[in-house]
Amino acid sequence: MSAATTRSRTPRTPAPDRLCAEAVELARAAAEEAAYPGMVGEHVSAVAEGDRVVTHLFECKEAGYRGWRWAVTVTRAARAKNVTLDETVLLPGDDALLAPEWVPWSERLRPGDMGPGDLLPTDAEDLRLEPGYTGEDAPPPNSLVSAEMAELVEAEDADVTDRVVVPERGSITSVAEELGMRRARVLSRYGLHTAADRWDEAFGAKTPMAQAAPASCVSCGFLVAIGGSLGQAFGVCANEFGPADGHLVSLSYGCGGHSEAAVMPKPPRPAEPVLDSMAIDEFPLRPAAGAAGPVPSRDLPPEDLGHS
Repeated sequence: MSAATTRSRTPRTPAPDRLCAEAVELARAAAEEAAYPGMVGEHVSAVAEGDRVVTHLFECKEAGYRGWRWAVTVTRAARAKNVTLDETVLLPGDDALLAPEWVPWSERLRPGDMGPGDLLPTDAEDLRLEPGYTGEDAPPPNSLVSAEMAELVEAEDADVTDRVVVPERGSITSVAEELGMRRARVLSRYGLHTAADRWDEAFGAKTPMAQAAPASCVSCGFLVAIGGSLGQAFGVCANEFGPADGHLVSLSYGCGGHSEAAVMPKPPRPAEPVLDSMAIDEFPLRPAAGAAGPVPSRDLPPEDLGHS
């Protein structure tokens, strides 16, 4: 490959047009018109953007735009000597102070961010939810009324009445309504598991409070049971002096406010001693005056007379 061919394939950097490169004052005037007074600094450089197109860069003195540059592009037509203004923008430099990358609201939302009046839409494909039971009972296969006839009767009844149809007791619809399943969407298994993990992390068996508790919540009288599958592992604390009052707690959680913690057992009473070693028994060495008894002999040595 020849040197000429190599040079032809190398991208050519255009040289700055002389007239456009000299139009510094025109570019500064355009930048000062766009910026606040006194916010345009020194001229930094001139960059050739193409044939007869040059961008002049000026320092930005705005306190919140450190490292940014005012970029003013000027150009001129072919064979023309008048330089005209193309555009004026504020661009970040290599060491510019930039805002963090934008994150969608659904990813930056945190518990406790919602306030009064805020609405939190849920995605139609939210993994925490699944469709609930909203249909009616289908006629059994051995029913005398066909499915088409049942639909026709239901439609005719709807035309002549505006009553709210109460599901028949014992039907699938009534059971679903009693269990809270007749909603548009209910918690999925994934939603149940994530909620259980979140609650167990705050009020579970591995917390320092539960580790130092005298007993777990499963035996506490302040525990309020809840329904559903989560009721097998969680309940609501109703002890106003406890750290989890009004919160869902794991049955293995515990605190010092356990209902039976204050019922202290009485200390065991020791048995009466067999030998009373706490009392003093008095043994007189000499008989009382006037008492009958043998008189010790004067000939006996003192140690035989019982003297200490």
